[in-house]
Amino acid sequence: MDKSHRYRGKIIWIGLGLGSILLRWIAGPTVIENWYSRGIFLYCRLAIDYLLAWLPIPLMYVLLPVVLVLIGRRVVRWYGAPRSPIAKIGQAVLGIMAFLGGVVFLFLWLWGFNYGRVPVETQIGLETQPLNMSQLKEELRLETQAIIALRPDIAGITDTAFTSDLLLANLEKHLRHHLRERLRQYNFPTSGRVRGRILYPKGIFLRFSSAGLYFPWTGEGHIDAGLHPLQIPYVMAHEMAHGFGFGDEGDCNFWAYLACIASEEPAIAYAGHLAYWRDLAADYRRYDPEGYPVFRKSLPIGIQADLDAINHTLLQYPDIFPKLRYAAYDAYLRTQGIEEGMLNYDRVTMLVHAWRKSKQL
Repeated sequence: MDKSHRYRGKIIWIGLGLGSILLRWIAGPTVIENWYSRGIFLYCRLAIDYLLAWLPIPLMYVLLPVVLVLIGRRVVRWYGAPRSPIAKIGQAVLGIMAFLGGVVFLFLWLWGFNYGRVPVETQIGLETQPLNMSQLKEELRLETQAIIALRPDIAGITDTAFTSDLLLANLEKHLRHHLRERLRQYNFPTSGRVRGRILYPKGIFLRFSSAGLYFPWTGEGHIDAGLHPLQIPYVMAHEMAHGFGFGDEGDCNFWAYLACIASEEPAIAYAGHLAYWRDLAADYRRYDPEGYPVFRKSLPIGIQADLDAINHTLLQYPDIFPKLRYAAYDAYLRTQGIEEGMLNYDRVTMLVHAWRKSKQL
């Protein structure tokens, strides 16, 4: 391959990356929804799921080593090339820009354009607004009733904390089915067979205040292997919702909640309600720090044991640079058009409240 051809290839990748960024910001939500989220993306989804995702291990385990090896080879060749220092610096800068252009291009076309789609609440007719204190208490009351009613129905449950043997063996398939059913109920496409992978080592996400990750370059959702068993269904459904084309974190929490509570398996429904209950309880504790401990002690012993076990598990993986992680991911979400940044996760309370209200009309 001659020198001019190599340079031309790098310029093309830089152009593709910049062009994709420009398209992302000039294309409106309706265009993205109709042409990408309900069009091009569905073919990307099918290609990934039926050509690659059949592997018994997460694709990330394969992709990242391959990329690192290729980068290493390029660095060695660059270092040993008989060129002047100035020529080498120019080549390195161009190569890095081309690599970043390719990364951005693939990110956006494989999944990232979904950040700009029409909001879920608009598409399904929900009127969302921040909850006041009385509304928050009502949501918490309803969810408390649900977890109290569901937990005794779990086969083999005792007053001790929930254990992994109480989860379904085919959890991924089960959650995918219920997530698809919920999405189809509201006329969202569900092409493909999104995977929800358990990723090791334990704590790989938890140490960065996260429970999972959707990796657009492989099209798979990943769940930290260190999670407490009760957290796995909700987090897995959340990451799979990303895989079905939703970038907004609050939207994915919403779909995860609806998928879990629709399950006929009490353990899955309980896990979904408990995950949302924990979000509500955290908000309630901020409003009423003195009343919350009294309320928590009024819960059945088994539920208290579950909450203690989840907290104990999370404490085993203390954050690494929590402020840096928060700032970085907050900035990332804002660059994708999510103005509230990390607060986007809290949108689930508004969505569920509005959804519940719509069911009562």
